[in-house]
Amino acid sequence: QVQLVESGGGSVQSGGSLRLSCASSGDTYSRSCMGWFRQAPGNEREGVATIDRDGATNYAGSVKGRFTISQDNAKNTVYLQMNSLKPEDTAMYYCAASRFNGHGTCIRRAYNMNYWGNGTLVTISS
Repeated sequence: QVQLVESGGGSVQSGGSLRLSCASSGDTYSRSCMGWFRQAPGNEREGVATIDRDGATNYAGSVKGRFTISQDNAKNTVYLQMNSLKPEDTAMYYCAASRFNGHGTCIRRAYNMNYWGNGTLVTISS
């Protein structure tokens, strides 16, 4: 079993920054692919970024160059540094985990993830 707890959400103005954290515990192999997803009201859940156990990352086009996903294995924590935030980034952000099954398998698709946190709310005002 894997547990994921997000933190770091909040309200900032457009152009500001936030850093989200996801503390994880449980079976290491089951969380060898980690990701951040977001869901705004009325929208489907969107994959923002993923990182696998080898450190390979993948980003949605809408956040590339503004967001950075990273991991601290000693702390069992994954981060999402979000810069140059825009009102359209407003959403509930979720941390997710799954098993890494090789190159190209840690993808930004909700169906690929087995474990989810409860989310942290990010609100960007214009």
